[in-house]
Amino acid sequence: MSLDEHRYALTVRWTGNLGEGTASYRGYSRDHDVEIPGLPVLRGSADPSFHGDRTRYNPEQLLLAALSQCHMLSFLHVAAKHGVVVSAYEDHADGLMRTNRDGSGQFESVTLKPRVTVAAPAPGQLPDAGLLEELHAEANKLCFIARSVNFPVLHEPSVEVRNPGD
Repeated sequence: MSLDEHRYALTVRWTGNLGEGTASYRGYSRDHDVEIPGLPVLRGSADPSFHGDRTRYNPEQLLLAALSQCHMLSFLHVAAKHGVVVSAYEDHADGLMRTNRDGSGQFESVTLKPRVTVAAPAPGQLPDAGLLEELHAEANKLCFIARSVNFPVLHEPSVEVRNPGD
């Protein structure tokens, strides 16, 4: 049972009518805007393999970004909670999506590859590698987006340790 409800709202506006609407499959653009009050407009399209504009974000990229962002924010939270000082975090995420003969498709998996820089507990001392693995597992359990998808979100983390003063 959830304690709080959080609602999110935005507007997706199709901007790709080239004059004849969807009269033909190739006769319209997949361009659209994602509008959230108070934020810059996010220019979206389909993936180029689905006749989209490669200079705009596509939904598949945004789903991958949401998973990566959510894991990072959850990881930073659990690191702070456990006294692990993170000084840098970078993720090189990738996802595998398959399309079906009927034109549908789905993500099969996403792999997050966070590279985390942490402070050494003491000069010359390494942090507990097991603890860092546990923090990633805990972050995955807390991540709202990972909990909401029906495919595995895998993790291949690496860590770099910085001594105080480095």
